[in-house]
Amino acid sequence: MPTAIALASSFLFLGACKPVVLAPAGDIAERQKDLLIASTGLMLIIIIPVMALTVWFAWKYRASNRDATYDPNWDHSTKFELVIWSAPLLIIICLGALTWVGTHLLDPYRPLDRLSESQDIAEDHEPLKVEVVALDWKWLFIYPEQGIATVNELAVPINREVEFSLTASSVMNAFYIPAMAGMIYAMPGMETKLHGVFNNEGEYQGLASHYSGAGFSGMRFKAHATDEAGFEEWVQKARDGDTALTREEYLQLETPSENVPPRRYARVDPELFDRAVNMCVEENKMCMAEMMAIDDQGGLGREGMLNIQPVTDDKHARRGTKPVLGHTPFNVVSICNPAEAAAMFADLGTDEPVERRGREIMQSRALPIPTTLFQRLQDTTIRDARASGASEQKL
Repeated sequence: MPTAIALASSFLFLGACKPVVLAPAGDIAERQKDLLIASTGLMLIIIIPVMALTVWFAWKYRASNRDATYDPNWDHSTKFELVIWSAPLLIIICLGALTWVGTHLLDPYRPLDRLSESQDIAEDHEPLKVEVVALDWKWLFIYPEQGIATVNELAVPINREVEFSLTASSVMNAFYIPAMAGMIYAMPGMETKLHGVFNNEGEYQGLASHYSGAGFSGMRFKAHATDEAGFEEWVQKARDGDTALTREEYLQLETPSENVPPRRYARVDPELFDRAVNMCVEENKMCMAEMMAIDDQGGLGREGMLNIQPVTDDKHARRGTKPVLGHTPFNVVSICNPAEAAAMFADLGTDEPVERRGREIMQSRALPIPTTLFQRLQDTTIRDARASGASEQKL
């Protein structure tokens, strides 16, 4: 009796759950549902007979059934082997083909080829661009074309493709609107893409589907799907506010906080998302794009010297914490060749102030770019930036 009561109560709790994945509101989610049902159906072709035969064999060959055939020396049947191997093999081939086609057709980076089963995309169709930043523990949505931004609130028009560009500020997260499209990761220092569409008006749940810390459970938002007029009205309400999302405001916003209520910004820094991706929202901070461009040209040099000092470890320096493992992060303030280092250390024994301003061209931009780790360990010659083919003292 207690077991029956427990089972009945569990079904009551399950009644409060909504099968959102099986009741989508957009074409991408609809096709994902079809893929899920088809894959499950193919697997059930094997699972159901196996489970039924398991019960049948246990009943037929039970110890009390004296009429069952008893053949302890039986060990092989060609017909039986053909059935138990060919059927699963055919199922796997069908699943592989279905997965291959579905994976490429529903690639989140792939622009939509239709808005719904009955509506194609017009040639002059322009997707709505939304930039998403996963913060601790809230979602920031930037509308670059509308010039507004929101926190934990998303609104899009129905029957219009939405192009999401996603990144994160601290740790990897996962963006998921089950009724609209599939899940996509948001990672710091990287930009991912997701294309989706809503076909039905309504209010839908969006969430973080990847654990990211203490406030993970409250990292949810409402996704409003409206007609075009309703979307324009929502945008105008956001523009009527007096708050602006500047770089300073963003740095305060990214401070970890839990269960943040929705808020709107009437204006937004147009470079904010690019700076969030390149991890250089702070003033006087080298952007990753600039760092990679310098590395591509051979590394450092006069163009990069002034940017070395402000480079700090975002995760710890900005939050005022120390790393759990390893050494405390430090800044490189200068780079010199062996002759300059010898001159610098020679001045350490004097109390007199020393002023040295070298006017010669700095010789650090022409560092050779190693192609392998072993070349980097063996090739220690520094090329002179002023003369092609010349080399300096080996390290």
